[in-house]
Amino acid sequence: MKVSEQDFLTLINQHKGILYKVSRMYFDKLEDQQDLFQEIILQLWLSLDSFKGTSQFSSWMYRLALNTAIVYFKKERRKSDKFSSLKIEPIAQDNYNTEKDLQLVHFYKAVQELNKIEKALILQFIEGLSGKEIAENLGLSEVNVRVKTNRTKTKLQEIIKRQGYEF
Repeated sequence: MKVSEQDFLTLINQHKGILYKVSRMYFDKLEDQQDLFQEIILQLWLSLDSFKGTSQFSSWMYRLALNTAIVYFKKERRKSDKFSSLKIEPIAQDNYNTEKDLQLVHFYKAVQELNKIEKALILQFIEGLSGKEIAENLGLSEVNVRVKTNRTKTKLQEIIKRQGYEF
């Protein structure tokens, strides 16, 4: 499917929330989030010819963004050999809400403790993707997605409680 540069930019703008969430799931520092965001956009542009239009653009974008994040995350971990999640800087967004941001800080800090599959799973669950869509994106069965989603939600709740934040 042929997509013009302008159409690509429009699609990226429409779905940029996905990119922010993926970036924030994998990195706690704003600079790292921004670098990953740019890397995902580059990979989306370079891979645009592989988008056949048989699925929604956002589904294709999720798969590519998650794969890019995992590869990028592994590279960065090898580089630094040390990963700190002591401070999370939020990405600037419109309609700033202090309480909601505090909840998100605790949530994203907890997400840092999840493995790469759990991160990808919870991100797509939060976005409201169906079990079938998540299964397709991650290459898992729908039953496995349901089981892993429940276990991951429980794990996140335990991590957040351990951090001292009450729901």
